[in-house]
Amino acid sequence: MGAPTYDNERALIAEGRRWVAGVDEVGRGPLAGPVGVGAVILDPDDLPEGLDDSKALSAARREALAEAIYAKAIAVSLAFASVDEIDGFNIRGATLLAMRRAVAALSVRPNYALIDGRDAPPGLCCPARPIVGGDGLSLSIAAASIVAKVARDALMRRLDAVHPGYGFARHAGYPTREHAAALARLGPCPLHRRSFKPVGLFDRDSAR
Repeated sequence: MGAPTYDNERALIAEGRRWVAGVDEVGRGPLAGPVGVGAVILDPDDLPEGLDDSKALSAARREALAEAIYAKAIAVSLAFASVDEIDGFNIRGATLLAMRRAVAALSVRPNYALIDGRDAPPGLCCPARPIVGGDGLSLSIAAASIVAKVARDALMRRLDAVHPGYGFARHAGYPTREHAAALARLGPCPLHRRSFKPVGLFDRDSAR
C-alpha cells in the first residue's frame, strides 16, 4: 500500500462538501487507559507533508507532524472515552462514543466525516463514511491518527506517575510482557479495563 492521499477529500469537496473531517481512534487494544479519538479538518491548500498512518511513524516523527497539523489544519479536536465507559459499553461502543465527541468538538462543523474502520458512529452532526484501513488511505484520517496517538501517549506518561510500577510511560497500557508481569505482581489499578479478560485473571482483592 502506498502513502495516504487527499483523493477522497477532494472528491467530496467537488460535490460541495467544503469541510471534510478525518476521524481515527487509538487505544482499542491496551489493557489500561482510555480510548482516544482525533478529528481533523485539513486545509486543502496547505496540507502538511509526510502524513502517514501513525503506526508507520517513529514517536519523534509523530510529534513533529502533530505540531504541523495543529499549525496548518482548519480544525483539530481530541476526545476520550474513559475506562468506566469501556467497561460499561464495551470497547466498540466506547470508541464510537469518543468518535462522536471528537466530531462534535471540532471548531468548524464538518460537512462530511471519513471514519477509520468499519463503523460510522450514530448521531453524528454530518454524513459519514467508514473506510477500512483509512489511516493508510486518507490524509485526513492519517492526521487524526497522529494527533490521537501523540495525545494518548502523553496522557499515559502522565498517568504513569499517578500509578507507578506498571510501566505505562513505556507501553501505554498495551499487553507487553512487562505489563503482564506488573499485573501479576501488583494486580490491576484503577486504569485497568476489568472487562478485558487478561486483566480479569489478575483482579484480586488486593488490587491497587
